[in-house]
Amino acid sequence: MAKIYPFRGVRYNLKVVGDLSLVVTQPYDRIGPKEEAGYLKRSPYNFVRLIGTKNPPKDEAEYQKRAELFREWLAQGVLVRDEEPGLYLYRVRFTHEGKSFERLGFVALLDLRESQVRKHERTLRGPKEDRLKLFRATEAHLEHIFLLYRDPERKATQALLSAVGGQAPGMRAKDDFGNTHEMWHVSEPGAIEAVQEALGPLPVYIADGHHRFETAGIFMEECFQKGWKPLGPESFTSIPVTLVNVAEPGCVIRPTPRVVHDLPRFSLTEFLRQAREDFEVEELPSFSAAKEHLALGVDRGEKVFVAYAEGKFYGLRLKKKPEEVVPGEHAPAWKRLDVAILHKAILEKILGIDEEALARGTNVEYTHTAEEAVKLMDEGKGQIAFLLNPTRVEDVLAVADAAEPMPQKSTDFYPKLLSGLVAMKMEIAKP
Repeated sequence: MAKIYPFRGVRYNLKVVGDLSLVVTQPYDRIGPKEEAGYLKRSPYNFVRLIGTKNPPKDEAEYQKRAELFREWLAQGVLVRDEEPGLYLYRVRFTHEGKSFERLGFVALLDLRESQVRKHERTLRGPKEDRLKLFRATEAHLEHIFLLYRDPERKATQALLSAVGGQAPGMRAKDDFGNTHEMWHVSEPGAIEAVQEALGPLPVYIADGHHRFETAGIFMEECFQKGWKPLGPESFTSIPVTLVNVAEPGCVIRPTPRVVHDLPRFSLTEFLRQAREDFEVEELPSFSAAKEHLALGVDRGEKVFVAYAEGKFYGLRLKKKPEEVVPGEHAPAWKRLDVAILHKAILEKILGIDEEALARGTNVEYTHTAEEAVKLMDEGKGQIAFLLNPTRVEDVLAVADAAEPMPQKSTDFYPKLLSGLVAMKMEIAKP
């Protein structure tokens, strides 16, 4: 079940910051030094000054500085808090591979104690420690996590769309990739009740934000141990989330290509010889032919991959059943994942890169696009690259239902949620 609440969101005062596009950012874990520098130049009020980046600060006093800045911006009216609690209808219009999409969702508070949340990813200690320090300092949820749910009848989104009617969005921003993000504040009690009723019996699934979700639970327990009490839902017992119905169009997952490097002994000839044990292998004439090979695999329901090495593309088509090439006590849904087949039947079996090596990150670099992977190879920064098809949303839910973490870098939901549209300040009673 999912227990959700409306809340009084904290958001930018447009009279002060002007163009919202100048102050919003990608999620913190997508921000490196280059992105941070760009955000800092855009505006003195850019949200990166509060959330930081994927590289934790060396000086822990930095967390307190961010908290002080958050309080200053609230006091100065740079950030304002909605007077009425509400839900936030969230629409993203974007293009992907030449096609136009629209993704609808909404932002609400999710009760950490009374909601059934299913996960598909292993988490790392470092990012959780970083976010925990930020929670302690700010006593706020500055970003929200991305959740999926199943509602074939579209009850929740229909209720919110009816409530906003033809109103213009209260917030509109362009992200770094030219996608348009729009948000409406919905405070109508009937609409809120309809959404709560629709979500009440449903489990929810984490798409992005596993580290922040687990950290929110750790922080909640810390607060209870201190004898702190929540003053309503806007506190440490809830976390702001964007909920997207998988029955809606526009739930896009991008594949994450792999570039293998620094193997002590690598031979393309030997790789192709071993690959033919489990795969049909054919040389492809071009990059466009490689993309067509992947697309045809989706159309035919086949497990296909593309290897790129020494300037040539090779199509790989699995000629066995997935369970025959993916060993171990894994759920059937896990064994059917393209990423699982790539990791077990290719990276581990042929190249000797096992789960431990993947966790260390010593031999594999991940890219956001096939073009980036090919570019790295052409620059001599890899020995062999692998292109693959994206994980299907249905497979993400099936693996989460089986309570089994997916292989590393299995999903790249696109576009990412923008940080800086709406946040939540915790209300806490302290002894």
